[in-house]
Amino acid sequence: MLMSLVMIFVVSYAAIALEHPLRINKSASALVGAGLLWTIYALAGGDAHRIGEELGESVMATAQIVFFLMGAMTIVEVVDAHNGFEVITKRIRTSKLSSLMWLVGFVTFFLSSVLDNLTTTIVMISLMRKLLARHDDRLFFAGIIVIAANAGGAWSPIGDVTTTMLWIGGQITTLAIMKSVFVASIISMVVPLAVTAYCLRGRLVEAPGFDGGDDGRQTSVFERNLMFFMGIGILVAVPVFKTVTHLPPFMGILFGLGILWLTGDLVHRKKAEESKHRLTLVHALSRIDMSSIVFFIGILLAVATLEHTHILTSLAQWLDLAVGRQDVIVLIIGLVSAVVDNVPLVAAAMGMYGLERYPTDHFLWEFLAYCAGTGGSILIIGSAAGVAAMGLEKIHFFWYMKKISWLALIGYFAGAGAYLLQYRMFH
Repeated sequence: MLMSLVMIFVVSYAAIALEHPLRINKSASALVGAGLLWTIYALAGGDAHRIGEELGESVMATAQIVFFLMGAMTIVEVVDAHNGFEVITKRIRTSKLSSLMWLVGFVTFFLSSVLDNLTTTIVMISLMRKLLARHDDRLFFAGIIVIAANAGGAWSPIGDVTTTMLWIGGQITTLAIMKSVFVASIISMVVPLAVTAYCLRGRLVEAPGFDGGDDGRQTSVFERNLMFFMGIGILVAVPVFKTVTHLPPFMGILFGLGILWLTGDLVHRKKAEESKHRLTLVHALSRIDMSSIVFFIGILLAVATLEHTHILTSLAQWLDLAVGRQDVIVLIIGLVSAVVDNVPLVAAAMGMYGLERYPTDHFLWEFLAYCAGTGGSILIIGSAAGVAAMGLEKIHFFWYMKKISWLALIGYFAGAGAYLLQYRMFH
């Protein structure tokens, strides 16, 4: 049975990694893999009652992550529908490319820590189209945006799916992860940013000959500001809500979503139905990326079977014997996340290493949050932010590998070195 489970998981994992050449959606591969794994486990496991309880536990843990992500995605869609992100983007103005690079890098880094790296990448690349006329310039900016978005998501419990998984799973706490990983994350962004800005020194911004406008979205300044600051405020308040009430984060995000929904209905109550429809929470719910949600459900349930059958525990023991050093093991996981999705990697690591041996805020979990979050920047296919940038700016895989990958790699190791140094100094 164990060999069959491993084989099915490896094939499913390969199908997820090769989503684009196979032209099979990774959500389908994850769901088929999860279904096969649980079916074989149920048929060969013998104890139907125990397996049913284990499935119930896995579904409960998965649901917490899914509810949180759905709430966060919906809030972001509402802010975007109101053109709320213009509160930030319209203030980014400079005549030098190098200065613009620094501005964009830091705005992306901090915005990603509050939103998520995928949404931030889409917002910032859309902004670049309004600011830069030359496609070559936009390609370099897109590469730095991917690096900055992934770095910004790594140090915040709500900035990256993998960090959120560790936070909800109890492996990390809000203040500890922010305090421990912030310096490493910002270094992993600043090093490539400094090199790129140096290469662009002396060059002026060539603006396009048109105004990006507001895409026909008729919202007032009051509505944009209200929805932007309420949306950001709710997302930032969720870690505080968890700390004060000790309730799971999904309860905080659903509570905040209800407040935003009520506010939106009150603000738009006097508008005609056809003009306010696209501004409502109902419309926002129809626009969230349900394919990604289904992928998370499939992959987390698939990994859960390997956890319950103790396959991941055995893998952890083998890695400890073969490699020996925890920091090297986590660095390898980060490098692998450049090739395959970091969500199943982190899910597997959470199953491999138990909280009994590695308690909350242990070195392993904090360093894993950094490595899995930033390692995906090394290749364009290594993160959701990279895949989004690839589609938006038609970035070729080998162009990114030649021009950006080495920058992301030196930033990755620079940040890792900074984290290890900081850890040794304070422990």
